[in-house]
Amino acid sequence: MARYLVERYAAGESLMGLSADTGRSFGHVRKLLLDSGVTLRPRGGARLRTT
Repeated sequence: MARYLVERYAAGESLMGLSADTGRSFGHVRKLLLDSGVTLRPRGGARLRTT
């Protein structure tokens, strides 16, 4: 399970998306990723440039 989550997260999937897809809680997904050595992306997703 952890390997699957790491691969999907590395491919750009969000924590919320992984949580919904696997039926696991957000906290559980986050902990599995952190325990696997993943550096989490900042909150908020991609931001569009306005200038």
